[in-house]
Amino acid sequence: MTALLGSLSGQVVVVGSGLAGMMTALTLAPQPVVLITRGAIGAQTSSAWAQGGIAASLGENDSTELHLSDTLAAGDGLCDLQAASEIIEEGPAVIAALERAGVAFDQDSQGRLVLGLEAAHSRRRIVHVSGDGSGAAIIAALVQAIANTPSITTLDATEVRSLLTQDGSVRGVVVNRGGQTAAIMTNRVVLATGGIGGLYDATTNPICNFGQGIALAAGAGARLADMEFVQFHPTGLDSARRPLALVSEAVRGEGAVLVNDRGERFMTGFDGAELAPRDVVARAISDELSLGRRVFLDARAALGNRFASRFPTIHALCQDAGIDPAIDLIPVRPAVHYHMGGVATDLTGRSSVPGLWVIGEAASTGLHGANRLASNSLLEAAALGIRAARDIGATLPGTVRSAPAVSAAPAPDASAVRAIVSRHLGVLRNAGALQGAIATLLPLAESDGPAADPAIVALTIAVFAMLRKESRGAHARTDFPLKLPVAERRFMTFADVLDVAHSATHSFARSA
Repeated sequence: MTALLGSLSGQVVVVGSGLAGMMTALTLAPQPVVLITRGAIGAQTSSAWAQGGIAASLGENDSTELHLSDTLAAGDGLCDLQAASEIIEEGPAVIAALERAGVAFDQDSQGRLVLGLEAAHSRRRIVHVSGDGSGAAIIAALVQAIANTPSITTLDATEVRSLLTQDGSVRGVVVNRGGQTAAIMTNRVVLATGGIGGLYDATTNPICNFGQGIALAAGAGARLADMEFVQFHPTGLDSARRPLALVSEAVRGEGAVLVNDRGERFMTGFDGAELAPRDVVARAISDELSLGRRVFLDARAALGNRFASRFPTIHALCQDAGIDPAIDLIPVRPAVHYHMGGVATDLTGRSSVPGLWVIGEAASTGLHGANRLASNSLLEAAALGIRAARDIGATLPGTVRSAPAVSAAPAPDASAVRAIVSRHLGVLRNAGALQGAIATLLPLAESDGPAADPAIVALTIAVFAMLRKESRGAHARTDFPLKLPVAERRFMTFADVLDVAHSATHSFARSA
């Protein structure tokens, strides 16, 4: 294996084979790229599970200004205006780039793109493929495009365990493949590793995704941003399946309503009702569940027998749980779906560490603010993949060091962290729970064991959440239910996080 990796020295290394990673690799062609993926290419990615599609202002009654306004409203005061403006403006170009890569978006009989409506969007602007199978179809097309691109070397079943740095800059990656550990030396690394859902029991993400890119970047000294903002999708299919199946809010966009086990539509008092922003709907459902009630999505009147043709993937998932959406209520509960926080980057994906780009859900550009607008995630992933590739393409490989001897590290395992995070860092938070989480996670994060990397990510979320003494967007505190008058993003390195965690733990111990 050492000889193989040595032959790849100096090439751009892209870690992750979701939409962001593959768009980076394809856009860099014909420049040589090493695409590293933990499983099979395109598998174990949240991109492949996306149901709704990609938001882009393509309708006759739509505009980038309207799309931006909706994004800023959902972001609850924390969006970076420049980031949001530039990324949203590129929506139509992103759709065109994906079509050139082989993605066949759904069209009507006149050959026009079919546009769907989702929560908190003021217009129909969701472009999809195969109805509710958008993510899988997009990823399948890009996997084929990767296979047809000779400049891309794919290393599947390979896990990046750490980043090599020198004088504060990236110099390579340490990988484990087939039980062997070795290094690929490069000055240009792109992390496109996805989200943090695997830290939670109830999630719609691949269980193996616990924020690996954040842990890698944190270990290299990168600045992190907005880590407290974890979006809970309001309507995970409430069943024994893990991860939870997602019931896309596109179902609510087609008229389905939320009811409790008394048959009451509890969202009617909220602006937008069932199509209110995700944080609002998730909290409302959580309130119902806290009262011992059950919550259901009722699509019978709105869709009835059309459900199976409009949402074939969701229909199949419901059938697996013994539910026929045409005649049955669909039981739902909030589940972790997306992380607005991540590694702080600019609009080319550059992190604060020279030689390290981070894109997709692992990054925090400021587009999403405190609460992501539906279907802006795939838009950002593709747009930043393209932008990062163009930026990298204009850089020189520089002098690449010879590979050092590297030692094997234990494979990361989030199981010891999952119960702590699920209990203390859920939809509703408070000081006592956050302090308890920090005290429990800190020794795990500072250990050398398999729980260390997941604990690093979880500890960072807990510290950011403790410091934000307000409720804003997806971050809700029962002890600070109001918003502060001024909205401010927070940026910290992991060294900063450890300082706060140690101080909080000492204070917690003294007061116990």
